[in-house]
Amino acid sequence: MVFVAIILGCVVGAIIGINAPTISYTYSSYLAIAIIAALDSVFGGIASVINKKFDIKIFISGFFGNAVLAILLTILGEKLNVDIYLAAIVVFVWRMFMNLGTIRRYYVEKWTDKVKNIHDAKKNSEQKAVQDNTEDK
Repeated sequence: MVFVAIILGCVVGAIIGINAPTISYTYSSYLAIAIIAALDSVFGGIASVINKKFDIKIFISGFFGNAVLAILLTILGEKLNVDIYLAAIVVFVWRMFMNLGTIRRYYVEKWTDKVKNIHDAKKNSEQKAVQDNTEDK
């Protein structure tokens, strides 16, 4: 079911992306920083679900709060003629990689445990088969 939703989302996103108007250069930095801030919140939400600390109020406030703060930094930077938004990009991307590391470790450990359990079950069945053969003789 999840895979169907992902595929459907990708198809709808591609159709909208093809038919959407091009963002002008003036607003592209605002959109880029807002997207990075939103992605940081999404990865943070996934990591907090894994750590069993997810709170929807924190997620929503972080999602919109991070995006608004990043856009305000971009506006301030333009007024001062300084690329302040680069600092926000560095922080958000660093946090995204930290959260991605948490997510990756969780799934690698989960996969490793699954492989180990399969290996142990196979080993136990082989030992039982050998034991049954020795008992029959």
